[in-house]
Order: sequence, then C-alpha cells, then structure tokens
Amino acid sequence: MIGSYITRAMSSDGSARLFFTDSTEIVQKAHEIHGTSKTMTAALGRVLTATSLMGCMLKDKGNSLTLQFKGDGPAGSVVGVSDYAGNVRGYAQNPAVELPPNSHGKLDVGGAIGSGSFYVSKDMGTGEPYTGLCNIVSGEIAEDITEYFAVSEQTPTVCALGVKCDLLNNCIAAGGFILQLMPGTDERTVDILEANILNMKQSVSAIVAEYGEKAALHVLESVFKGIEYQVFDEFDTEYRCTCSRKAYEKALISLGKKELQEMIDEGKPIEMTCRFCVRRESFTPDELTGMLKKL
Repeated sequence: MIGSYITRAMSSDGSARLFFTDSTEIVQKAHEIHGTSKTMTAALGRVLTATSLMGCMLKDKGNSLTLQFKGDGPAGSVVGVSDYAGNVRGYAQNPAVELPPNSHGKLDVGGAIGSGSFYVSKDMGTGEPYTGLCNIVSGEIAEDITEYFAVSEQTPTVCALGVKCDLLNNCIAAGGFILQLMPGTDERTVDILEANILNMKQSVSAIVAEYGEKAALHVLESVFKGIEYQVFDEFDTEYRCTCSRKAYEKALISLGKKELQEMIDEGKPIEMTCRFCVRRESFTPDELTGMLKKL
C-alpha cells in the first residue's frame, strides 16, 4: 500500500483550486487503533479525510483544525483534528456501531451520524480559536462540508469523500477531493467544471482502488477536463497523534491542588488514556505529589 498523500492544484487562470487526497493508509490506521465496525470505518474515515483536506488549507505551521460531528445517531460524537500539513488524528464515541446498508445499498454513514450540528474550529495560534457551527445536512459528511463552505465561508465548493472496506472491516481504499471556485470565476469555467463533475461516474474510493498511485492524476484530469491547470505541490500525510507524557502531566496539573490532593489521598496510580491513539500513561502517588509541589 502506498502512503497517504495530498495533491494540490489550481487552474492556470487562478479561478479554481482542487485538493485531492488518497487517505487509505490514514483510515486503515484509524480502524486498527479504534477497532471500528465497517460502518464506522467509513464514518470516521470520511471525517478524517475531510479534516485532512481542510487542514492543509491553513497557512501557518502552528495552525490546526478540528472537525466535530455531534449528531443524534448511534455513532455519537465523531472528531477529526488536522495540522496545517494534513496530518490527522481522530476518534468516534461509539466505534463499534454497525448498521444495515442504506436504501442505495451503501454503508449507512448518514444513519450512524444522524441529525444535529457539526463544528469546524480553527486554532490560528492567537489563543482564541475561530469556530463555525453548521446544521448536519445529511450526515454523509461530504454534503455537510459543502454546506459549511457555502454558509460559513461563502465559498462555492464541491466535496467528494469515499471509503471502501473489505469483509474484515479493513479499509482497502479511501480518499476525497475539495474543489473550490475563487472570486470572479468566469461563467464558462463554472459550466465546464459542473459538467465535468456530473460526468464523473466513479466514486472517489473506486478511483483510488482502481488507479492507485495515479488516482490524483485521474481526478485532476477528470475535474479540469477542458481547463488548463497546474499542480503546485504534493506531500505525504499520516495518522499522527501528538499526545505525550508531558502533555498528560500538564493536564493533571491543570486540575488544581484540590483534585490532585484527592488523587494522592486515594493512594492508587492514576491511569490516563488518549482518545486518539489509546496510548496509556500511569502516574504514581509520588509523581502526583511532585506535580502538587509545582503548584
């Protein structure tokens, strides 16, 4: 399997830009970490793919983006967090949820997510993250992302996401793309792009499965057919958790003197588990006492 990557391109006249990712390795890693069912591999996989694509739109190295779906479906909260380079991590509140196929015979991601709201939070390093709130349109994720850009950022956008699983719930193909129109785009260009999107018969996951390393080229040539374009970069991405023992210590210290003292008085080690990578760290009463002294 090739690693996950993002390809970014723009029409030669600067009127439209496209971000494509083959996120197969990222989604499979998430499945292995969280033990997701087939439906939830697709649900979490689509959220991670969208988060990675949106994250690579950030400008600075210290920026990050969080995408959180909070529907009333059995999946519960589904979260993705990306850095500016598209490296992403995430989790689902109920990763084992499995549903019958929907009316189209596809994995019922919309049924798992349900109705409600989703959030896009951008941390630009200023201490006050920008958070946009949108109603869930379908729960299928791609339509919801399209709606977010139209409503919250007033940017005409097409988002396509897909995850393909085998009988063992493993991800065998995953990917997505976001196409956006820039201000002042010529109507002729809009018409060509719309026609090209409508003429794409295969899903993104089917394209990734069939074309492998050439999937990005196939998508670019399909979307920009009849329009000159340029690829301006391509880079590797991965499922990357940023947790550390030091971060856990900071979290414990932030609880304050009273909470720490109560933990120390219990005389038992405190175990903490990362929701993103399920890594566990244990802290002894003596270590907690050292943290209390720092306060």
